[in-house]
Amino acid sequence: MKLSSAQSKLILDLLKSRFEKNIKRHPGINWMDIESKLLSNPEKLWSLNEMEKSEGEPDVILFDKKSGTYAFIDCSAESPKGRRSLCYDRLALDSRKEHKPANSAMDMALEMGVEILTEEQYKFLQSLGKFDTKTSSWVKTPESIRNLGGAIFCDFRYNNVFTYHNGAESYYAARGFRAILVV
Repeated sequence: MKLSSAQSKLILDLLKSRFEKNIKRHPGINWMDIESKLLSNPEKLWSLNEMEKSEGEPDVILFDKKSGTYAFIDCSAESPKGRRSLCYDRLALDSRKEHKPANSAMDMALEMGVEILTEEQYKFLQSLGKFDTKTSSWVKTPESIRNLGGAIFCDFRYNNVFTYHNGAESYYAARGFRAILVV
């Protein structure tokens, strides 16, 4: 997918503004380098726009010198509103006989061209601020847990990151997922 020139300018301006307002999240990273990378990868810019449309508030939080890539992660205070009330994956969605959610977290991430955070990435995000103090977010679940019907999610309570489990087919109005996009 690709954005129009006008849409590209809008999302780039918004990302730049967020980048400048939250400079503590990315010390030593230069916006012009990121913008250049985004302009040469229009499909990544489209994915960032999808993250923004679903209220994820993506921001740069990592630069990998070895690969020369930047990582954008959803930095909204709570799990993105446009990505809540989702079960974990397609298998879980298909297993529900009634009261199915509109989609699954893994399917939506795939449609957006992003990945769901791992538990480790989620914990790193929490080192940058307090996120999900009222909501929770599905995280990438190890196959050993998923094969038994479960899935894991995280939140931040009592000044700590907690990891919990649920049946993968469950969904809640206060649970969504946070995404990462590497550019």
